Amino acid sequence: MTTSEKLIHELTKVLSKRPWYGSSVYAIIEPITFEAAYEKPPGSVHNIAEIVLHMVAWTEEVMDRMNGMTAGVPTSGDWPETGAPDEQKWQNYVEDLKLVNVNLIGIIQNFPEEQWIEPINDERGDRPVVTYEDLILGLIQHHIYHSGQIALLNRIVS
Repeated sequence: MTTSEKLIHELTKVLSKRPWYGSSVYAIIEPITFEAAYEKPPGSVHNIAEIVLHMVAWTEEVMDRMNGMTAGVPTSGDWPETGAPDEQKWQNYVEDLKLVNVNLIGIIQNFPEEQWIEPINDERGDRPVVTYEDLILGLIQHHIYHSGQIALLNRIVS
């Protein structure tokens, strides 16, 4: 199995299949109502909708880095604003998360095998430089971490 195939397998498993730790990202997000997505329990820093947009933003940033752009903060910001609660916007956020991951899988699929071990373009100097493979593995961990937060928040607000 190539590096691309392994990473696609792991990413897909976490997003929509059966990861060993429990429910996939999409299985956690799918049943969430827009009311629950925008509710912020006392003491919470972010609501579910904000976390989903954060996941979208960082997936876009990873795609930019995979395409050779210099590492930085996502174009839409680290924590993009969700705006006023809206059912259609919530559905769009969920679809956006799916779409950016489909696009990322396309990039991974076509990424040259010999480049996986090369460092990404990172000139910030205050972060450890990672390889392209580490970048994707880190995003998978990021998705897992935030899907756990979403599951907990949904239990609190539902």
